[in-house]
Amino acid sequence: MMERENSNRSRRITLRLTEKEYAKIESQFKASTCRKLSDYIRRHLFSKPITSTYRNQSLDDLMEETVVLSSELRAIGNNINQIARKVNTLKMIPEFKTQLFLFDLERKVLFNKLEVISNHTQKISEQWLQS
Repeated sequence: MMERENSNRSRRITLRLTEKEYAKIESQFKASTCRKLSDYIRRHLFSKPITSTYRNQSLDDLMEETVVLSSELRAIGNNINQIARKVNTLKMIPEFKTQLFLFDLERKVLFNKLEVISNHTQKISEQWLQS
C-alpha cells in the first residue's frame, strides 16, 4: 500500500531554508514518530496528526525524587520492623508492654501511609511512562 502511494509521487517541491529554520524543523521531526523528514513535512503540510514524543521535565524530576523518597521510607520501615522484633523479646517487663502497644500502633499508621505513598507513586509512574 505504501509503495503504491509513493509511486504516485512524481512532483517535487524545492524549498530553501536558513540553518536556523532547518534546525527547528529537524528537531521537531526528531521529536516525532515519523521515519522520514519528507513524511513529517507532508503530514504537517496537509494537517495530518503528528505524534510527538514529549517528556514533562518537572514530572520527570518529581518522579525521580519520589522514587528516592519511597526507597528511603521503605528502609525506615524495615528498621522499624527490626526494632519491633527486638522489643518483642522484652515484653515480659510490664512497662514495655504499654510502650510496645503504642509503638505498634504508630508502626501501623506509618505503614498505612507508606502504602498510600506507594500507590500514589505507582499511579505517577504509569502516567510518567505514558508521556
